[in-house]
Amino acid sequence: MQPAPTLNPVPQPQLPDSRRWWALCVLGLAQLMILLDSTIVNVALPSIQTQLGMADGDRPWVVTSYTVAFGGLLLLAGRIADHAGHKRVFVAGLLGFAVASAAAGVAPTAQVLFAARAVQGAFAALLAASALALVATTFTDPRERRKAIAVFGALGGAGGSLGVVLGGLLTQWAGWRWCLLVNVPIALLALVGSIWTPRDRARRPSGRVDVAGAVLGCGGLTSVVYGCSRAEALGWTSPYVLGTLVGGMALLVAFAWWQTRAATPLLPPRLLRDRRRVAALLAGGALMTGQLCVALFLTYYLQTVLGWSAMASGLGFLPISIVTTATATQLGTRLLPRFGPRVMMTAGLSLAACGLVQFTLLTPESGYAANVLPALVTFSVGNGASFLAIMTSATANVPAHDSGIASASVNSAQQVGGSIGSAAFNTVAASATAALHGGTRAAAVHGFTTAIWVPLVVLLLAAAATTALAGAGSSRRTRPDSPTEVPAA
Repeated sequence: MQPAPTLNPVPQPQLPDSRRWWALCVLGLAQLMILLDSTIVNVALPSIQTQLGMADGDRPWVVTSYTVAFGGLLLLAGRIADHAGHKRVFVAGLLGFAVASAAAGVAPTAQVLFAARAVQGAFAALLAASALALVATTFTDPRERRKAIAVFGALGGAGGSLGVVLGGLLTQWAGWRWCLLVNVPIALLALVGSIWTPRDRARRPSGRVDVAGAVLGCGGLTSVVYGCSRAEALGWTSPYVLGTLVGGMALLVAFAWWQTRAATPLLPPRLLRDRRRVAALLAGGALMTGQLCVALFLTYYLQTVLGWSAMASGLGFLPISIVTTATATQLGTRLLPRFGPRVMMTAGLSLAACGLVQFTLLTPESGYAANVLPALVTFSVGNGASFLAIMTSATANVPAHDSGIASASVNSAQQVGGSIGSAAFNTVAASATAALHGGTRAAAVHGFTTAIWVPLVVLLLAAAATTALAGAGSSRRTRPDSPTEVPAA
């Protein structure tokens, strides 16, 4: 008699971890800290310069040393997170960021401060790449992931605005060093919270990290970000700036060539075959350009034209965080499943551009409530509407072991786009102000309202690009229920 056939057990779907929302709190706290640190020292720069005896030409390095390291190392950080484990890299990033923040806060000289800020930027890159990857792999249900990414991004956006407010308060009441030391308790709090977060379940990629790709890619990104930051002071026609930018672009071209031939590429070309992901990267860079230019414009207008204090100016930024958060979490999560990424990205970028058009109408006599606030609300609604579509498109249909590099790629696009856009904005503003024999408030406002056309045009071009690219989706659609894939949102 033949034995009865053995029935194969039906695989049970893996239940989501009950600690996933706690993990989002911890990851969001880290994201808030990263962007908080990018703006918190801006208000304190005069105090830092006076106490450490900096020359005027050295003062921008307090910010530049952080942003150059952060933007330049993102791709490598993403691949390190994939190979070493997202949670492990996240914990290491928190610990390193806390130590670097403490070193920056007690720095006795400008050189020590610059070095500590660069180390901060390096660990911030590890945090940014691993945190978004953990969000994408922890929340496997598409509806939950949309909510998680919306909250995660809103907390990051709030960090930039909160940094201006907190920087003014700490500088005035506790001294500039606390603008850096405040990161220590935040990082340690997130570090303790990470103990109760779910373990990292993503399968790690085979092979070694692409060292040649890391040198070419990180070197190119660092050169481009650094060249743009120096263009604000030296001008775009400076041989030094031109040489740095050309060298950076040459390295990036070599990086792109090498990625098609490397056995284990740093940025796998298959990730860029999805046209929707390419559209998301372009949109992310454009949106960051708009955000940084609005921050520069608003800081000047509130403090110089309206005569507000640093603390009051920081409070003037809060509508950006509030409206962006509300739009992303309440409106974006509902509309994205209905209309899709292409419509949401295109509409959001176009609406943000409309907000910038309102900024071009400001004069020295304009008021905050009647003129500035409506422009901020319009821009922020567009910001929130497009942000969620950008992040979900950039991380959708990605193998779990590639989620770190996918997260790093969208962060890199934002950093490079923001660096180029803000540098171009400052250059145009200075030129337009000088053309009216700058020195008066009217000339300065004219310079900024003219320069706002830079991010406006960038947003409109990105909206057109997303319309053309995002509709086609991927050249290779991956089944969202595949066990090694992050489901599409």
